[in-house]
Amino acid sequence: MADQLRARDIMTGGVQCVGAHESLHNAARMMRDLNVGCLPICGDNNRLIGLVTDRDIVVTCCAEGIDPATVQAGSLGGTLHWIDAAADVNEVLNVMETHHIKRLPVIDVAGGHRLVGMISEHDVAKNLSDEQIAEFATNVYATS
Repeated sequence: MADQLRARDIMTGGVQCVGAHESLHNAARMMRDLNVGCLPICGDNNRLIGLVTDRDIVVTCCAEGIDPATVQAGSLGGTLHWIDAAADVNEVLNVMETHHIKRLPVIDVAGGHRLVGMISEHDVAKNLSDEQIAEFATNVYATS
């Protein structure tokens, strides 16, 4: 049953982006208001260019004594991994496990390359079999 699922079936939709030129202070407020720990970063063309996490803000900004109001969200983009909304759930797990990531943006490639959702650990746990969840946790949290 879970093998027939697609990324769009398990994702959380209605994702909001923080603009690349917005401050990390604004990103932190958005995270608080949306009750999330990660936001997609969208560029001027409204295309996904990265992700920023609450941990990114704390470690790269606050811990260094830098005012988050003076740093643009786009400066924290990093390596970006994403999945097509039509991708099989096994592809989703493969990307997340291979790259040891806990959040994966979902792009509707056929629909104009738009960001349509995000897949998190919660989505994996809610939608997949116990075996798939155990494998996911082992692979994503493996330290080697």
